[in-house]
Amino acid sequence: MPKLDVIVRSGTVVDTAGRKRADVAIEGGRIVEIAPQISGEAREEIDARGLHILPGIVDIHLHFNEPGHADWEGAAMGSRALAAGGGTFFADMPLNSTPCTLSASEVERKRKALEASSIADFGLWGGLTPDSVTHMPEMAEAGVIGFKAFMCDSGLPEFPRADDTTLLDGMRAAAKLRLPVAVHAESGEMTRELAAAVAGSSAHDFLASRPVAAEIEAVVRVLDIARTTGAALHLVHVSSGSAVTLAAEARALGADVSIETCPHYLFFTEEDLEHLGVVAKCAPPLRSEGEHGMLWQQVLDGVVDIIASDHSPSKPSMKTEGDFRSSWGGIAGVQSTLAVLLDRGFDGRRLRFEHVVSLIAAKPAARFRIAGKGSLSVGNDADLLLLDPADTYVLDAAHLQQRHKMSPYVGMTFGGTVRRTIRRGETIFADGQIVATTNGKFIRPT
Repeated sequence: MPKLDVIVRSGTVVDTAGRKRADVAIEGGRIVEIAPQISGEAREEIDARGLHILPGIVDIHLHFNEPGHADWEGAAMGSRALAAGGGTFFADMPLNSTPCTLSASEVERKRKALEASSIADFGLWGGLTPDSVTHMPEMAEAGVIGFKAFMCDSGLPEFPRADDTTLLDGMRAAAKLRLPVAVHAESGEMTRELAAAVAGSSAHDFLASRPVAAEIEAVVRVLDIARTTGAALHLVHVSSGSAVTLAAEARALGADVSIETCPHYLFFTEEDLEHLGVVAKCAPPLRSEGEHGMLWQQVLDGVVDIIASDHSPSKPSMKTEGDFRSSWGGIAGVQSTLAVLLDRGFDGRRLRFEHVVSLIAAKPAARFRIAGKGSLSVGNDADLLLLDPADTYVLDAAHLQQRHKMSPYVGMTFGGTVRRTIRRGETIFADGQIVATTNGKFIRPT
């Protein structure tokens, strides 16, 4: 009997359906058997006693800034941080790379750059701006998983906001292409007027310039456009429970809308912003304790579909302490998504491992048609993370695999350690070290 490539033995296999003690057999990069005890031998056998075996994280929303701004992060370092946190697949946003991904030629440029540097498998988002609507069919042909639009200033002049006409035209085009539109929903008009009215640059001033009302106004507007066009809408990084409620109500009435939030909205509140400083500046900003609590309840109730990192790093020189007006807005946290959910979700909130798997693997893979990812099923890619649920650690900056060791999670204590990450049968991270010998591959939606 020929040897299998890998057998992971005696772990607790966790999927959306539940948990069971089992072995996992891998051949040719795919799962070929899951059973209580797999007979035979393998070229590599991994002892998973005491460990949970989960699907690799599918991070559908992050910014590795390559090509053009690899000095901010780059896929070489960013994918290593993803792997250290248990991730095996990511979808890179069309900004903050330079040039932005607004045409088929730029999709190809980014694909080639990431194929040469990423150790994780990946997909790509195209951009939806006033000038890119006519390029949407060619980007779809090039393999993007969907299109990203900003309803407010993106912070980059080369990626202008989508006004309502652009959203209407773009979402009609996306519906014909059978691809979703991901929207950063904050009112451009409201945030622009408030930014001009607020004179200071403190944390309080920043919060005042981007209130929950700006998110709510934009969510209401884009939900109406989604209903009008029949497009699949994905609301990215929803920061408030109030906005989730509106999206859920629209979904109940037939809108095709998925709801994403991020670990930082579940870990921090606006009360933390003052002492954390600009390392925790993001848009939308951190919210009040009340909105935070409501958002957590909606996660627990299954209203929120997806949790993604929205990892948005920058050079340290772009973060000036105390200056919330001009400092780059973005949180670097790609390595800590699972850690946050285990820490805050299991701390009195009764989040289940099965639900975690749904939020960070199964639902993102299904929503964006990433074949072979997101679940531990025979025939799927052998993308696994091995978690020691009993171990605790304090996150030190030296533990971070990303290029710049800035993260609001540094110094925090977490429970549950990723011992190993396996991408298509190859161990790419083990016991604190990157050990990948091959790169990831580009994956188109099915």
